[in-house]
Amino acid sequence: MVMNWVFETQRLLLKPILESDLNALHYIFINPYVRKYLCDDNIFSLKQVEEMLVESQKLFNEKKFGLWFIHTKDEKEIIGFVGLWYFFDETQPQLVYALLPEATKKGYATEAAGKILEHCFDELGYQYLFASCDQPNLESKKVAERIGMREVEEKIVDGKPLLFFKVEGCRKSTV
Repeated sequence: MVMNWVFETQRLLLKPILESDLNALHYIFINPYVRKYLCDDNIFSLKQVEEMLVESQKLFNEKKFGLWFIHTKDEKEIIGFVGLWYFFDETQPQLVYALLPEATKKGYATEAAGKILEHCFDELGYQYLFASCDQPNLESKKVAERIGMREVEEKIVDGKPLLFFKVEGCRKSTV
């Protein structure tokens, strides 16, 4: 059951994104700040986001991961999402996170990503986890570094420089 994968941190609730959350997730994906790096500035259609939600539900049911909304505990608002997703031909998913601009620079992405990292090591039994970001996305790079990831590679993907980060080992989170 997808709802078994609700996580809590000091300031946040992470809840699996459901198919009924289509409009809320679409709102995040079409935000210019979010789509600048995450979507290569493309505007995702409702249909594209719906397909992602269906895939996320399938991943939760089969592999115990997918995409989670990030909610603040105090105001209960959705400020972004975090999760594990297959972007390329990986054998294991990558960490992904995105926040609306008003929620940045408050440590929320680091807190949420750290909780998913804990899930990867403690519940899923991963020995390592990758994340990637566009080279100019300094904020995303800082989040990866704050949760213990180190840059391991730079590649040109679709004509743009992409940085790859990796963290290894069994890590107990403090978030």
